[in-house]
Amino acid sequence: MSRIIVALFLWLLTAPSWAKAELIVQPIGQFSAGTLHGWQEKKFKGFTQYDFVFDDNIQKKVLKATSQAGASGLFFESKIDLAATPWLNWSWRTDSLLKGINENEKNGDDFTARIYVVIDGGFFFWKTLALNYVWSSSHQQGEKWDNPYTANATMFAVASGAQELGRWQQYKRNVRDDLRTLVGKDMRYIDAIAIMTDTDNSGLQATTYFGDITFTSD
Repeated sequence: MSRIIVALFLWLLTAPSWAKAELIVQPIGQFSAGTLHGWQEKKFKGFTQYDFVFDDNIQKKVLKATSQAGASGLFFESKIDLAATPWLNWSWRTDSLLKGINENEKNGDDFTARIYVVIDGGFFFWKTLALNYVWSSSHQQGEKWDNPYTANATMFAVASGAQELGRWQQYKRNVRDDLRTLVGKDMRYIDAIAIMTDTDNSGLQATTYFGDITFTSD
């Protein structure tokens, strides 16, 4: 019997890749397929124009967001189990920064690119929380700060500055870990994902391209 146990143990150590846990993928934004199925637009001030275009550099269809002194976002409501799929994967490309703004003030709360996760407060709407991953024009990469409109929204710069402008950037964030460390909340579920390119406060112009968005187990 001991030989059988040892043999099983050795097999587990040398098991082929197919014996490992299967990767779980939950599609959220299937923009390369040219669809906004499940997404809804929410207007804040003016409109951000969202269109599908073909990007020759990556040979894929992507979602183009153009804002001229406006702000409307696209929201995807879905209860995501962060115990099963904690990793948020996305890509974007932006071509210019919003110069001369202070993102800590209300008149500078604009971003060429942002994606955020939302925990719905339900009936207690004032308890709704949001973690914003942004391309910052004035903060350094890795910095976080409170949104100037509400302390319930945490801002985090996953990118900043002009060095990577015009290039596609790939991101992978463990949302459950980020909610713990950046927001101070241990949450198993989130309720929505949103993307936005907004320039309503500054009155400037910005264009950003968004690739597919998924949640994965690893």
